[in-house]
Amino acid sequence: MPKRRPDHVPMRTCAACRQVRPKRSLTRIVRGADGSVVIDATGKAAGRGTYVCDDPACREPRRLAEAVNRALGAAVEPGTLKLEVMDAAT
Repeated sequence: MPKRRPDHVPMRTCAACRQVRPKRSLTRIVRGADGSVVIDATGKAAGRGTYVCDDPACREPRRLAEAVNRALGAAVEPGTLKLEVMDAAT
């Protein structure tokens, strides 16, 4: 079995802004088997997942809901998902 390169960094695309970023800098959102949409803090939850970056514009409730609806095919109302906006200055 081939070994993973030590310099390999998994990349994922933000569902809202469509920018490719390192997987560890994104927040994963999952649609479970029962259709519920939750934030996956571990990154390992079962279900269909999508990623959102830490940019405050991507975490704006309306934009986030539209991105999750498009990526997961689940109806999410704006404001349902509460993602903390990470401030780069702190």
